[in-house]
Amino acid sequence: MITTSEAGLAGVVAGQTALSTVGKKGFGLTYRGYSIEDLSEHASFEEVAWLLLHGELPLYEQLVSFSEDLQVRRSLPDHLKQILEILPRKSHPMDVLRTGCSVMGCLEPEESAEQQYEIAMRLLSSFPSMLCYWHHYHHSGQRIEVETDDDSIAAHFLHLLHGTPAAEHLCRALDVSLILYAEHEYNASTFAARITASTMSDLYSGITTGIGTLRGPLHGGANEASMELIESYVNADAAEQGVMDRLAAKQKIMGFGHRVYKTVDPRSDVIKRWSHTLCDETALVPLYEISERIEAVMRREKGLFPNLDFYAATVFHCLGIPTTMFTPLFVFARTAGWSAHVFEQRGNNRLIRPAAEYNGPGPRVFVPINERA
Repeated sequence: MITTSEAGLAGVVAGQTALSTVGKKGFGLTYRGYSIEDLSEHASFEEVAWLLLHGELPLYEQLVSFSEDLQVRRSLPDHLKQILEILPRKSHPMDVLRTGCSVMGCLEPEESAEQQYEIAMRLLSSFPSMLCYWHHYHHSGQRIEVETDDDSIAAHFLHLLHGTPAAEHLCRALDVSLILYAEHEYNASTFAARITASTMSDLYSGITTGIGTLRGPLHGGANEASMELIESYVNADAAEQGVMDRLAAKQKIMGFGHRVYKTVDPRSDVIKRWSHTLCDETALVPLYEISERIEAVMRREKGLFPNLDFYAATVFHCLGIPTTMFTPLFVFARTAGWSAHVFEQRGNNRLIRPAAEYNGPGPRVFVPINERA
């Protein structure tokens, strides 16, 4: 029985999962037992999504069928398009996805848990379509067609965003990013989604819960904040002085350290290599040099290491993705993990209802209002 009252439930074991290990000795970060290094080097995001949803890596025929199923689910209902059009132009893209998911749950409701795989695929496929349809309507006045023949979610998104198919290696850079973001055990948004599932609510509600939790800057906004920090300096020397000033003012530097990892985020080295490659290719080397200097200062002054969000920021920037869309990319990826956790919760469900340690007043006698001082 858990009796600890550790703030933020730090270190508290709140359940069991067969989906991933995070910082476990001898494991590092694994999805269903496969190391993140192997998956990011050899697999596609679609393979990883299948792995998370089904428990095993797909056979070739299964992967082809799964990818084709995802491809045909990219369209948006007309009523959803109408709602995306009336959302304010200034809305944060995370709010757009949260609303889109909820609306989809009304238009194509889950009437039985047997539909959960189809709904998970529908959301994986349609989230990029939702975001890009809203973006183009409000920023260029276009009602874009959201169905493409691209063979991956990464390629589909870049195609919709920029209006033309992206180069293969750019699609691969985003694909690897999605793999790295796809799953991460009982993080805040995943645990929130499992709580929702434990009430026997529908999958759309679980994913909407996850998006809402990821919306908070302490969970999902670090990549956006990291980009804003990096872009605020003209060169590496200015970055070092600027970060030193921020540290002296006791300001938090986003993109560093991790609640679970104590010495290194195993995803960071993978995404850092892509950052170096893309910054060099796009003549944005100063951004990479600034990033490296900030990393060096944070290690020297605070003993902190970069997490996935820090170098992911420059990767997304090099891909021409607006900074406000960085966290929605997290949603595209984590929908696979969230869905798999909802499936797992449903498979052996018990309502998640922890106790709290009361620290309020002792018993008091009610005083009628006309007798209160």
